[in-house]
Amino acid sequence: MGEIELINEKATMALGQDIAMALRRGDVVTLAGDLGAGKSTLARAALRALAANPKLEVPSPTYTLCQRYDLLFPVFHFDFYRLSSEAELEELGFDEACQNGAVFVEWPQIAAGRIARQALQVELSHGASAGRVANISAGGNAPDSLAARFGRSCKIRRFLETNLGIGTERRFLQGDASSRRYETAHRRGKTRILMDAPRQPDGPPVRDAKPYSRIAHLAEDVVPFIAIAQTLHDAGLAAPAIHAASTSEGLLLIEHLGKGRLAGTQGKAVQARYLEAVRLLAMMHQRQWPRRVAVAEVFVKNMLHKVPVYDRDALMIEASLMADWYVPHVSSKPLGSIERAQFEKIWEALIAQIDGSMPTLVMRDFHSPNLIWRPRRKFPLNLGLIDFQDAVIGPQAYDLASLAQDARVDISRSMEKAIVEHYLSLCRAKASFDETAFRRDYAILAAHRATKILGIFVRLNQRDNKPGYLKHLLRMRDYLERNLRHPALADYREWCKRVAGFDRT
Repeated sequence: MGEIELINEKATMALGQDIAMALRRGDVVTLAGDLGAGKSTLARAALRALAANPKLEVPSPTYTLCQRYDLLFPVFHFDFYRLSSEAELEELGFDEACQNGAVFVEWPQIAAGRIARQALQVELSHGASAGRVANISAGGNAPDSLAARFGRSCKIRRFLETNLGIGTERRFLQGDASSRRYETAHRRGKTRILMDAPRQPDGPPVRDAKPYSRIAHLAEDVVPFIAIAQTLHDAGLAAPAIHAASTSEGLLLIEHLGKGRLAGTQGKAVQARYLEAVRLLAMMHQRQWPRRVAVAEVFVKNMLHKVPVYDRDALMIEASLMADWYVPHVSSKPLGSIERAQFEKIWEALIAQIDGSMPTLVMRDFHSPNLIWRPRRKFPLNLGLIDFQDAVIGPQAYDLASLAQDARVDISRSMEKAIVEHYLSLCRAKASFDETAFRRDYAILAAHRATKILGIFVRLNQRDNKPGYLKHLLRMRDYLERNLRHPALADYREWCKRVAGFDRT
């Protein structure tokens, strides 16, 4: 991978951050070099970036031989300088650490036969001046290999230095369920959010020779985010400003809207905040939203983003995630052809009922992780909006269902009722508002969203190795059971009882 000149300690710290941003569970980084070459400094910088804590205590493991850090995933910092043979690695639990977390190894020579070829190997040496030189190599050329991820991290470093300046500090930021990554970038009192969203390949065709993302109208690059951010800004809403973009690389540097969350510090729903979000939704639903948005020329030349329609095909392919992933998960066998045909017939009929209902801009994930609480701002700027790149034109009940049946936070039946009633109270004055039709749409779309997310969370575990989402399954199942009480969902209720074990409704 080549040499990187480290002219001073800050450059060494920057390299440590770049390595940290590429790491995942199962990765190994070896640090070789003479005494005083900067191995511990590099490991310390990486660990502090992983912890998002520039003051994290990171002692040298020279005497303890191993230090463990429980961060986003376990991280182990080994020093093999005092080992006399490879046999001592068993006692240290080295192989187990390599399986369960990310590993840094100083003086790795003793373990040469136990370190995977895919490890990122960093050899530090004294440079011609007072600085250091890092010679970096790694085996493996798969798109998801550590070598590829580190290469991507280096591209991000160049993007940040071009647009924010040399010396930008990088820290992990919690990501989402997609392939997008986020970081915070700090320099001279400025804090920005780095969105890392490289263009995704179309994937295999799943229906009508089209991939899932195309059918479901999911954003495949950063242009839809730029376009919807502009649209929301033009409406006077708090979407993040975009400070820099590389659409070819899938990189955005955007405004940091704050750390406040709708769910509060304890992760519990704060009803007053949710009602403010309802107020925002009602205001948004009173607008006529553009179907085509000209993307700012400073980011993309001659680009027009057409906001997709949340059509039958998109709704059907999303509902099918229940049949493809959740039912096999709970029944330990694939869904039979008869049951699948019944499932599809039920959802065809349900989607037909909501066809053309009260269309508006649908954010699609209008729930607590994507709503930034900003109490010092006046409405509507007290609610920051993020994660809207998949926005579509669709039924206005969808986003209310996303909020009132929050996938990440427990919403009681009484609080859900308060949310829905507050929305209705804000819409009844409009002569064209059909409350009966809206309540039907809400039940169907809430059931659709729960159906979709049950499948997504299982898929995230089984396909994407993200088991943390399984803890939300019971909540989503409870929401779906609530929705199945509506008369419009009688056929689906019976199907769920018979096929998916929903026996409490």
